[in-house]
Amino acid sequence: MVQIHPQKIEGNWVAGVALDFHTTSSTYIGDDEFGHPRFDTVRPEVAELLYRLKYGNHDQSAVAGIVEAAAGFLKPYPDKFDVIVPVLPSTIRPVQPVYLLADEIGKATGKPVAHCVTATRATSQLKGVSDPDERKRLLDGLYAVDPAQVAGRNVLLFDDLFRSGSTMNAIADALLKQGKAASIRALTITKTRSNR
Repeated sequence: MVQIHPQKIEGNWVAGVALDFHTTSSTYIGDDEFGHPRFDTVRPEVAELLYRLKYGNHDQSAVAGIVEAAAGFLKPYPDKFDVIVPVLPSTIRPVQPVYLLADEIGKATGKPVAHCVTATRATSQLKGVSDPDERKRLLDGLYAVDPAQVAGRNVLLFDDLFRSGSTMNAIADALLKQGKAASIRALTITKTRSNR
């Protein structure tokens, strides 16, 4: 069993948890031949699996361990959520880790997964924006929710990585207002140590 160290995540939800931190430590070890900084990064076990899935040639052998850890964490709370809603990815990838993990966690927990969040415009410009006011402006009105899939239901909002929480909060707001969800809880695989 993959070890986890659950961390509270704050937001527009009843309760929120990241299974672990995204990194344990990151030590600068010099620049590469292109002048880019290089780091020796140590990650918790579940974070290493997520790193392999997202950035390590989409290593799908990492999925089982992540799903086992998430489903194991959720097992004591079957009545707390009716449906899993994955966050809309902001980066286009051949395989979307957040969708893949949400679908597999849904199978493991016996809960349906609703891909009911869409964007009203391009989301790619969010990456790399660390100014909170600018992120808020970019997120305003960005997400639309199909209420047919979530109205009156207790939603588990799922993402693979929690940084500032601004995207998850914007989607939580849309789920509650447009989607008429009864409640929102949040789960991510990892959270960064800073919100940048």
